[in-house]
Amino acid sequence: MQGFYTLFYKEVLRFWKVAFQTVAAPVLTALMYLLIFAHVLDSHVEPYPGVQYTAFLIPGLVMMSILQNSFANSSSSLIQSKVTGSLIFALLPPLSHLEFFLAYLLAAMVRGLVVGAGVLVMTMWFNLPAFAHPLWILAFALTSSALMAALGILAGIWAEKYDQLAAFQNFLIMPLTFLSGVFYSIHSLPAFWQGISSWNPVFYMIDGFRYGFFGVSDVSPWHAFAVALLSLTILSSAAYALIKSGYKLRH
Repeated sequence: MQGFYTLFYKEVLRFWKVAFQTVAAPVLTALMYLLIFAHVLDSHVEPYPGVQYTAFLIPGLVMMSILQNSFANSSSSLIQSKVTGSLIFALLPPLSHLEFFLAYLLAAMVRGLVVGAGVLVMTMWFNLPAFAHPLWILAFALTSSALMAALGILAGIWAEKYDQLAAFQNFLIMPLTFLSGVFYSIHSLPAFWQGISSWNPVFYMIDGFRYGFFGVSDVSPWHAFAVALLSLTILSSAAYALIKSGYKLRH
């Protein structure tokens, strides 16, 4: 497993060397969302009984940061390696397909979780949310970061240039994230849009993660976790299959 550890270390070092851009900037962005939305809506909206809007917003922003940065790390690393031609140095060593997959996946999870922890630390000064079920918080954080890291691997393998990756992020990741209940409870939506939200897997990740803080949610945490776990299994299997086939990596 020496090759796995080396590639994993290289991927972690890749984002940590520019932590001001890859960690601090996303934390600042989430903080700005909290300042703006909380200032405007805190006294007007009560998503759950007895839960202030600021407290409600914090878990959503934490999970949004975890998802976006987990995806960004694996996808940007692969597309950058392909464009610059340096990917060959990761393919030449006798790494197994599983080692290659796990190194990119776990490094992306590390970045997502580090950014998420940073957002939580910075935002909890405004309103410390309860930690009703810490194990659910951990379970959804790990599962969701792994899911988006696997999706990032898929996107990074598929894309051949930065424009394609940007389109993937702008037209899929951003809409799924912003329309998933980060800033609202879906019960505040009309029935039609509640039905649409039920098809968004990101909604279940955020809703289940929020349950870990408050003990209340829009759907059962077991249901949400089952959806997240199924999605992770599908995306991880697809990413591993592409790596094993060498699709757009060796050819």
